[in-house]
Amino acid sequence: MPIRVKSRALPTPDRALSPISSHQEVQLPDIEHEDAFRDVIKKLSAYIVEVVYMPSTFEQLRTTSAGDDLRTLVEHLSNRVTNPAIVNALLALRWHYGAISDGRGVSEARANACEIVAWRFLTRLSEREAVEFCLYEIPDACERDGSSEADEPADAGESNERTSLLRNASRSSSRDSCSDHNRSGTTRRNKLFKSISKLTMSRQASDVEELEDDPTAPFTHLNALEIAAIADAKRFLSQHVVQKIITGIWNGEIIFWDRLSVHSEKKPRVYNPNTADPFSRLRVPKYLKAYEVAFFVGFLMLYYSVLIEQNRYSITPLEILLYVWFAAFFYDEVSEYIDAGSVFYAADVWNLFDMIMIAIGIVFAVLRFVGLYNKDYTLVDIAFDVLSLEALFMVPRVCSILSLSPYWGTLIPCLKEMGKDFLKFMVLVVIVYVGFLTTFSLVGREMYSFPHMAMIVTKIFFGSSYVGFDIMEDIDPIFGPPLMLIFVTLSSILLMGSLTGMLSNSFSRVITHAREEYLYVYSVYVLEASTSNRLTHFYPPFNLIALGIFRPLRLFLPSDDKFRQGRILLLRATHAPIVGVIQVYEWFTKSANFDGFDSFRGPRTSSFKRQAAPPPDRPDSRPRSGYRPRLSASRPASSEVVNRPKPQREIPEDDTGNAPTDVEVRISELAAKIDRLTALVVSLQSGAGNETVRT
Repeated sequence: MPIRVKSRALPTPDRALSPISSHQEVQLPDIEHEDAFRDVIKKLSAYIVEVVYMPSTFEQLRTTSAGDDLRTLVEHLSNRVTNPAIVNALLALRWHYGAISDGRGVSEARANACEIVAWRFLTRLSEREAVEFCLYEIPDACERDGSSEADEPADAGESNERTSLLRNASRSSSRDSCSDHNRSGTTRRNKLFKSISKLTMSRQASDVEELEDDPTAPFTHLNALEIAAIADAKRFLSQHVVQKIITGIWNGEIIFWDRLSVHSEKKPRVYNPNTADPFSRLRVPKYLKAYEVAFFVGFLMLYYSVLIEQNRYSITPLEILLYVWFAAFFYDEVSEYIDAGSVFYAADVWNLFDMIMIAIGIVFAVLRFVGLYNKDYTLVDIAFDVLSLEALFMVPRVCSILSLSPYWGTLIPCLKEMGKDFLKFMVLVVIVYVGFLTTFSLVGREMYSFPHMAMIVTKIFFGSSYVGFDIMEDIDPIFGPPLMLIFVTLSSILLMGSLTGMLSNSFSRVITHAREEYLYVYSVYVLEASTSNRLTHFYPPFNLIALGIFRPLRLFLPSDDKFRQGRILLLRATHAPIVGVIQVYEWFTKSANFDGFDSFRGPRTSSFKRQAAPPPDRPDSRPRSGYRPRLSASRPASSEVVNRPKPQREIPEDDTGNAPTDVEVRISELAAKIDRLTALVVSLQSGAGNETVRT
């Protein structure tokens, strides 16, 4: 007789339809306008950890239901939060999560979520407000503590060429130490890497411990764009709203210094030619790059003149002028390294060329002077041969302006990545080369010397396979032919083919994100040239005049306003012709608008003081939490799940970013199909608890 078996219902798996948190209600971060930078980071990180706890790609977070909680956060931040450090905190968290390797991809998903929220938040603002949020610099605790002393005169304390505001000498020693810490830009930015792990660890620390050691202190005086460049937030930097700000800085529509005076303050502002000092145009990145090209053209002309003349017995006036150019170039690079820090300085590939050029110039000068002093003209000839190597780097450096164009700017990151992969692959090549060279040298030691065999093996490796076949019998009648055949096969077919394929993959990998790579390089250069804390920036070779006049006086005279005023006067005297050329150029091209607000629309009042949304208890406000409706208790049939059309969720125009490619569209469709299949599996498993009959 048939046996009726009643099985127990299987537990429904706890699986959501998307890699986003399945919490029914997530508390949105309550961020006040007065909250410190570290407090903003803690509140935002707590929310990101809650809503993103499973792996998901950037496109899933941007286009599918996986990013619903992120859209809720963006709406909350744009409607109710006025803290100016919002974008800075999001990008700092993006750096933090991007530096963590958890093996599952959760940290990468959180990093992508922070980057998406950052640029979506900017799209909710006017262009004027976006400028203020992106260029807001994180203040340090010393400045916040001393805000009550803002009415004190700012003309006391130590001043040098890199201080943006003069400190009062009567302040406490702790405040002096804080100001010294702020001025050491290179050391501070190097500490950014050490403070990554403390950003989220500090969420569990006590307030007393945080006051003693603030983990976010290395971010002091960094704006959002600088943090994005350090964090490799290339998608953020490639967004239209961000690129418009960077282009405004490049063209001089957004400036940080509007006048040259002792009490000038570094602050992002829109350029107005009716009120701004004409000498403030010396800090515009576009004009800095133009002068840099002119400087290198003069450098190249002096270089060719000295090499063509090549006086072995004495130093000519042209050679003296070349040494002056070298010294000015070296001092300018040192100043740039101090101002930008090692993080930004290393991000620009052309700085590597500059360092090599300086090293070659120093070697040439040492060999030249030693040879002339000892009357060793052989050493002098070697010095000129070393100087000839300078052209390998100086000529590309003169043409470095081409890297600002989209075509050439895309090729440079490709060549950089291909060079890294090539060096890695050469390790295997060297191992194979040394092994066969040793074998051939020992087997054929009676016929060929080691240098001769090394040259033969090198020719074979670079494609001259016939050389190996001609001498394989001479090396050894027994072992020579098989060994040579194996070596030719490895070097000419296997290794070269693998190297070509690997470099092709490297090129394809970078060229896929060509626009992001180019805009990242472009953004790094603009930020490196514009965000310096130095009020007076002398163009080379005029920087040697300031170095020779003011640096010796600082050794025995007190530092006060007179030094800064003297540097300003010297800058006006030496750079007046350059400023005149800039003014004539702007008059002809009409590049500077007269209103000062045409390019950046929005309210002229400070966006940080804008009206916040109504509080949650008012009827016209939306809930504080990211409420997500519960799933219905009654599950649909499997046929309904499969046949039911997928509702098309409308994506706001400002969330779409750039137009998606075909690959991105296919990825989005595949993610939607996965969600539907997941729902089908869940509905099938829910019906497994019904009674079954087994005969």
